Amino acid sequence: MTIDTFRKIGILEAISFLLLLGVAMPLKYMMDIPQAVSVIGMAHGILFVVYVLGAFLMKSKLNWSYGILAIVLLCSVVPFGPFYAERKYLV
Repeated sequence: MTIDTFRKIGILEAISFLLLLGVAMPLKYMMDIPQAVSVIGMAHGILFVVYVLGAFLMKSKLNWSYGILAIVLLCSVVPFGPFYAERKYLV
């Protein structure tokens, strides 16, 4: 995996997380449309797994410490987190 590919996956993962929280969840609970969570949730889940695996690959490729790896992984569960990780550690 290249750095550019990991960067793109991180951005897509962050966008899918924001769509899940900001669009799909309100559709499910306010408008009774649970299919939105199914579709966006599946896409986000796949991107999340690829992001985590990619972070481990980037650790060895970019010679990250375990502390940096932990921060990058923590960013994957925080809204807007992958945007921060991309700017801070993938420059």
